[in-house]
Amino acid sequence: MPAGVSWATYLKMFAASLLAMCAGAEVVHRYYRPDLSIPEIPPKPGELRTELLGLKKRQHEPQISQQ
Repeated sequence: MPAGVSWATYLKMFAASLLAMCAGAEVVHRYYRPDLSIPEIPPKPGELRTELLGLKKRQHEPQISQQ
């Protein structure tokens, strides 16, 4: 068996890992509550609530390399 353990131990660990992964995904999904609706008309830039507003500020600032 993989990793030198018995089938029972392997299946227990696999089930526990799968359960933990699904539980974590559910918690994150409920915390962030994504908007799953699809608009018929695409929103204009800046209207979308999930847009990263800080990204625009960082793109316009000059990047200084320290070489």
